Amino acid sequence: MSYFLIAACQNTSNSGNDNTGSANEYAKPGKKGKGPARDNYSKTENNPRSGAADEDVINRHPGHLIYTKHARCRMDCRHIDESEVEEILEKGRINYRKSEPAGRPDPKYALEGTTHDGQQVRIIFAPAKRGMVVITVIDLDNEWNCDCK
Repeated sequence: MSYFLIAACQNTSNSGNDNTGSANEYAKPGKKGKGPARDNYSKTENNPRSGAADEDVINRHPGHLIYTKHARCRMDCRHIDESEVEEILEKGRINYRKSEPAGRPDPKYALEGTTHDGQQVRIIFAPAKRGMVVITVIDLDNEWNCDCK
């Protein structure tokens, strides 16, 4: 309902003018300078931060990675090594649907991509004061038999 009220107000403010600033432009990212550029959306999925590149959201080159026991177990089961985790951190796309940017005590970001050996993976990272924590590693194409807790 508030959207329609805003649209009505915007249309009235342009009374008699060429309707170039319609409310519909604000709903579509990347249109004539309204909202974030399309380039930012090609790098991320459902990026709630208007105009922010992934590099602003997560440190792609942390001092060191901290692996949870769960992440190590999942990596072993799914045949994913540290170099692949680093590769996804550096080049992966953030999937905001699977991320928790407001998570406590630390935010969590789901980065997805293809490793150098062709696996489609999602890796959950949590930036923390002590370093970048690797929470879990998921193979998006294969179900692996795993006894991790």
